[in-house]
Amino acid sequence: MANAGVQLLGFILALIGCFGVIAATIMVQWKASAYVGDNIITAQAMYEGLWQTCASQSTGQVQCKVYDSLLQLPGNVQGTRGLMVSSIVLCFISILVAVMGMKCTTVMSDSPELKDKVALSGGIIFILAGLLALAGTSWFGSNIAKEFYNPFTPTNSRYEFGSALYVGWASAILVIIGGAFLSCHCPKQDAGPAQRYPQSHPAGGKNYV
Repeated sequence: MANAGVQLLGFILALIGCFGVIAATIMVQWKASAYVGDNIITAQAMYEGLWQTCASQSTGQVQCKVYDSLLQLPGNVQGTRGLMVSSIVLCFISILVAVMGMKCTTVMSDSPELKDKVALSGGIIFILAGLLALAGTSWFGSNIAKEFYNPFTPTNSRYEFGSALYVGWASAILVIIGGAFLSCHCPKQDAGPAQRYPQSHPAGGKNYV
């Protein structure tokens, strides 16, 4: 199994990534208004997130509105919500499991083999959580790109990647890397049955029963 230092490093990376996934899910800057075309209006910036939409004025005033109906949301927003929330839930589960299996903790210290398996399980759950977050952010980003390059999309209605997407991508990668460190499993080689060798005695010595 990986040593305690590698486990601790992986856990710290995954923990930072989990906090980043939570922050990205809450942030509203998933979509940011793109300044393209001839008629560029910079007095107002529009942002859309998973839970609300905001308008930022040049004076610094920000007005936000929570989405009224869940059923009226586009499918990619609903799907991304589910993926990000599922990733957060798995992050919490993997944190609890990994803490019990890490070598730097005293939980299950009397069963080292079981403790290694628990740490491995925590790492695998971390990887699954990171993959869910990566899938959600990538899905949302691909829809932004499709709408941006769609010739039928009005120029003043085009959006580009927001800062929440970059936070989500970086956090998901950290969670996956941390889970991989926790999952570094090196099974012990089975030496087979112990071999007995005859004891050598000095020349001229006698064996006594």
